[in-house]
Amino acid sequence: MAYEEKSMTVQTAPHNIILEGRRRLLVSGVKEVSRFDEGEIAMDTSMGELIVRGEELHIGRLSLDVGELSVEGHVTELCYEETEPTGGFWSRLFR
Repeated sequence: MAYEEKSMTVQTAPHNIILEGRRRLLVSGVKEVSRFDEGEIAMDTSMGELIVRGEELHIGRLSLDVGELSVEGHVTELCYEETEPTGGFWSRLFR
């Protein structure tokens, strides 16, 4: 039961981005980090999938309990990826 409460809190957590001098990035409202390497970090946030691109990117701190992520490195791009609607034919028909 406690896990479900934390999960619901992260989903409704506000999504904020703070970029300090293109060297340090703080993101809140993070649900999951789907992939990462030194050139790209992809994460699922409460506002959609966020892609961070740059050079020498390193995850400094990740706390999914509170939905926070910090990244260090040279950030060159922040991009939200549009996702296709999920569900079957009927759910897409009656959106």
